[in-house]
Amino acid sequence: MTNRESDRSDGPDRSDGSKDRTGSRPRRLRPSGGYRELRSFQVTTVIYDATVSFCDRFVDKRSRTHDQMVQAARSGRQNIAEGSRAAATSSQTELRLVNVARASLDELLLDFEDFLRQRGKRQWDKNDPEAREVRAVGWQKDLTDQTDRTDPSDHRKQYARWLDSADPAVVANAVLCLIHQANYLLDQQIAGLERDFIHEGGYSEQLAASRLEERRKQRAGQSDRTDRTDQTDPAEKAPTCAACGKLMVLRTARKGGRAGSQFWGCSGYPECKGTRAVNSSDGSVGSDRSVRSDRKKRP
Repeated sequence: MTNRESDRSDGPDRSDGSKDRTGSRPRRLRPSGGYRELRSFQVTTVIYDATVSFCDRFVDKRSRTHDQMVQAARSGRQNIAEGSRAAATSSQTELRLVNVARASLDELLLDFEDFLRQRGKRQWDKNDPEAREVRAVGWQKDLTDQTDRTDPSDHRKQYARWLDSADPAVVANAVLCLIHQANYLLDQQIAGLERDFIHEGGYSEQLAASRLEERRKQRAGQSDRTDRTDQTDPAEKAPTCAACGKLMVLRTARKGGRAGSQFWGCSGYPECKGTRAVNSSDGSVGSDRSVRSDRKKRP
């Protein structure tokens, strides 16, 4: 039905254009906004404008129906925008608001159907030529649209021949076709949001995962700056270096005849090269270099 069949709001730019003081857009954990580019928002904008015009022309302004239809059309549009903005911090809120938009359009659908039925007007079948023409505008627009996607007047012009008709039945039927299109798009959008929530989790889960990943990177960076042979058990009391007084750490010899054996080395290495045997109790001090030299003299 559209080249954006799922009509998702997770495109490369879902921000609302706001920038920080440096002039660049702040990075967010989850994208949000960008609702003006959504096909569902564009169609519901046409529906809202058409409903306001229809009610002013053909429905008594003093009746509750007038206000209810306008509010339902407005809710269908505004909740898409609000849900898109809420995506930054809550997947569930976004999903709930898009569902509210979908329910509001169903309410509006019934109002237009009631208008036609109560006045004895014919409601177009989905296979009627008139209905096909209205739907074809949406299909063709998605394939060849070169207009400003954020300008509501550009979208409405495509349907002007029906929405500006003097016959209320023609206007009502055209709006019904648009509501069906919007409902289809919202159903796809809701299904996409549900899939993302299942596969990626909500905002809190992603925030916790990002924090754990950052901590892992910090620890990896600290590990790179220290001796990789440091295997000191935090629960074991380490001796102090007799040469400089710093705590010693448990290291593993990597070369020579004692490769694989452990010894105490000064935590100030390489500034201090003091060493100590693991079972030593005499506080003797040596260096990694002197230990290796002794090993070479052995038969």
